[in-house]
Amino acid sequence: MKKYFSLVLVVTLISVFSFGCSNSKAGESTDVDKTQGKEETISLQVGHVEPEDRSTHQALLEFKKEVETKSNGSIIIEIHPNGALGGDVQLTESVAMGTLDMALPATSVLVTYSPEFGILDMPYLFSNTENAFAAMDGEVGNHFNSMLEEVGIKNLGYSFNGLRSITNSVRPINEPADLKGMKVRVMESPVFIDFFETLGANATPMSFNELFTGLQQGTVEAQENPPSLIYSNKFYEVQKYISLTEHVNNFLAFIMNKDLYDSLSAEQQTIISEASKNYVDLQRKMELDDTDKYVKLLGTEGGLEVNEVSVENKQKLRDALEPMYEKYRSEFGQNLFDMAEQYNK
Repeated sequence: MKKYFSLVLVVTLISVFSFGCSNSKAGESTDVDKTQGKEETISLQVGHVEPEDRSTHQALLEFKKEVETKSNGSIIIEIHPNGALGGDVQLTESVAMGTLDMALPATSVLVTYSPEFGILDMPYLFSNTENAFAAMDGEVGNHFNSMLEEVGIKNLGYSFNGLRSITNSVRPINEPADLKGMKVRVMESPVFIDFFETLGANATPMSFNELFTGLQQGTVEAQENPPSLIYSNKFYEVQKYISLTEHVNNFLAFIMNKDLYDSLSAEQQTIISEASKNYVDLQRKMELDDTDKYVKLLGTEGGLEVNEVSVENKQKLRDALEPMYEKYRSEFGQNLFDMAEQYNK
């Protein structure tokens, strides 16, 4: 894996360098008027792709405040939202290389470093969000953290990107048969493609920035995302129904360059680690609150027909996905599935 990662770094060096140079160097220290007895200041750059009104960014503002206050201003946090420093893949590579200090990429892109990360995109892997949080804070999260450390990444926690549900312009989704033949936009991920094809849909990989137009022109009839993202991108303008399938708990990894983290003093590491835990706790609460808020807005302001999917129907969807689970048990390993399943008991 290390040899493969080295190759990835060489290939991406030029593109990463182009935006990395426009910002402060990773972990850059600035001498602050030593004649007045002030200590050296460390400026940490944090990149993410979310808009500023989403929980990811709003909770980061509190993280910034906590770190800067507890460090007496010796650690400065500079946040770059809206993909200003690149997409999730670029951000992750930049952190691994040390040209960016911190980032919050979706765990889906981390399959670059290990295919096992794909298990986190398995539909209905966890029976509820609380169990998913416990797994990512526990053995499952630790398993992936150790993999990231091998490629120079320190993971500080897993924030929450919401529960993914399905919108479409055809009919409400309750059972597997309701998806048969439907043209569904999916991320360019084998797991998501297999998910919808197993349920009989026509899975169509498409980049996110093409999705609105694809729905508008009928290239695809359906898509799936967290409600807050559906609302902020106005997909309700080109869809009729939202079915709360809540099939995947989406996570973002709060990552930092490992060499940089290791170079900090013990006190600085404690400040960063504690503030990161508080960030994750706050952001998860905010996102869960946003889920309820945006589901209501999609029905009222957005005019979508909101379809609650019963526990029994969710189980029907999960049961229909057993062939897919058999495939990925062989690919990811039964032990990893057992590790996740223990949090559902």
